[in-house]
Amino acid sequence: MTEETFKYIYNKYFDNIRRYLYYRSNDTELSTDIAQEVFIKFWKKDFKYNKKTKSLLYKIASNLFVDYIRKKKNETEYLKEIKFQFKEASLENNLEYKELKENYEKKLARLPEKQRTTFLMHRMENLKYKEIAERLKVSIKTVEKRMSMALSELKKIINYK
Repeated sequence: MTEETFKYIYNKYFDNIRRYLYYRSNDTELSTDIAQEVFIKFWKKDFKYNKKTKSLLYKIASNLFVDYIRKKKNETEYLKEIKFQFKEASLENNLEYKELKENYEKKLARLPEKQRTTFLMHRMENLKYKEIAERLKVSIKTVEKRMSMALSELKKIINYK
């Protein structure tokens, strides 16, 4: 596909795709971000412009939106399930727990997406490295590396004092 063709498609459909996503999400920023992803994906896959282009763009948009919602739901559920247990329930321990939990959640949110996804799949869904590798279509070594990096980042908050 030529740049001119892509520009034509972008100019013709971008606002409609963004509006469609806005109606589904009620979030202007999110709808713009996902709409941009739609066109990036369309460009990278080098689809040809034809009469099915419009439906293809809407299908890509819908899939990306559903993926986003699933990811957010998994992250939210996981964060709700995080529970640290302390032997003593003193006020000091409670404050330490809250501070540690807040730091953990912030650090988890700041992890690169690939590391966070791998970490959550392993810890939340109890998937083995081989299963994660198959789902993400990467090697087991890649999964091991991502887990190692995620764990080392998360361990830093335990020793933050």
